[in-house]
Amino acid sequence: MELGLHIANFTWPGGGPQLASSLASVAKTAEDAGFANITVMDHLWQIGVVGPPESEMLEAYTTLGFLAAHTERVQLHTLVTAVSYRVPGLLAKAVTTLDVLSGGRAALGIGAAWNDEESVGLGLHFPPTAERFERLEETVQICLQMWSTSEEPFDGTHYRLGRTLNSPASISQPRPRIIIGGTGERKTLRLVAKYADACNIFGGPEAAHKLDVLRGHCENEGRDYDSVEKTTTIGADVSDGAAVFIDQLRGLHELGFTVAHVMIPGPEPIHAIELLGASVIPEIAGW
Repeated sequence: MELGLHIANFTWPGGGPQLASSLASVAKTAEDAGFANITVMDHLWQIGVVGPPESEMLEAYTTLGFLAAHTERVQLHTLVTAVSYRVPGLLAKAVTTLDVLSGGRAALGIGAAWNDEESVGLGLHFPPTAERFERLEETVQICLQMWSTSEEPFDGTHYRLGRTLNSPASISQPRPRIIIGGTGERKTLRLVAKYADACNIFGGPEAAHKLDVLRGHCENEGRDYDSVEKTTTIGADVSDGAAVFIDQLRGLHELGFTVAHVMIPGPEPIHAIELLGASVIPEIAGW
């Protein structure tokens, strides 16, 4: 099992003027500690479970490019990109660019989007739920085509591309990995089974049921369930040591999860990152 660092909170000492140096230090500490990936949210305002909307929030792909320049090994992606925030051709190009400039360390994390408040606030297109899922499927199809050798047009219900040229090609082979986030049983998990290399499911009480639903969709799609990597996002409060957190990870691993994206509470994550690197990552590496 592997740990990833999920950075959702940018409200750190020093505020905006110190964010660049703080983020670089956090990223280097996480990589040195043995984290396998670093991920960020794709939000433009802070979300309610973390803080008020006025709290600091960085745009995702600019941030990932910065992280690429300050790391050498970790994989980089969003958890997860809001499908309605960027047109598919631009999104595929952004992920490809990140992949090329990071030396093949980019992936596409994507979902159907949910934050209508920030979309309305900043004038972003935010269609109804059913349409967002239709756009999600077409976006994945377009990304797959742009990461192939095809330059043929794409003619969908919501998107029409005249030539799916994408040069330079990605370094990741055969293409950047696709992680679809969310737990919707009828649509999201079906799209995981049909297209994704990995899912991202919160590891709460319903996780086992959601994985069973995913198994059923894989059977319907003729997909090997074991070929879908199961990832989760989890808060890591290690103020009382690592033992309780290790037990949580063991339970998730027994369900089939092999990657846990860790959110660290509080304004100064470096001490917790170092503790996880010293006490947790060596313990779970053999699972």
